[in-house]
Amino acid sequence: MRPFLSACFALSAALAVAACQSGEDRTAPAADPGSGAQTTAEAVTGPASSDQPDTGAERGLAAQTACRADIGEAAATRLVERCIQVSPATHPPCNADNPCALIQGEIDRSCKLWDKDPPAECRS
Repeated sequence: MRPFLSACFALSAALAVAACQSGEDRTAPAADPGSGAQTTAEAVTGPASSDQPDTGAERGLAAQTACRADIGEAAATRLVERCIQVSPATHPPCNADNPCALIQGEIDRSCKLWDKDPPAECRS
């Protein structure tokens, strides 16, 4: 039985290698820049510039302004301290480099977790 299994494994490996090394070129050729033809990536995702309006969703958090830039260093520090006091998260977004809405959202989320006697930071 062992020689049979060894032969099956060897045949499977040989077929897998042969399938990967077939003579056909499976990649699409690059489009000639002057031809007007689209590459495979452009055909699937569309052109780089779109006629659709920019909704802002693509920019994500990285493009949003830091809280300290929005409301100033002192106010951002107070917001961050409130966030740290109430958040049970191991890595909360309580950082003045994050957008203020993200920090306030963490405060709001965390304060909703308290059933009775929330900390003073939740009441302010």
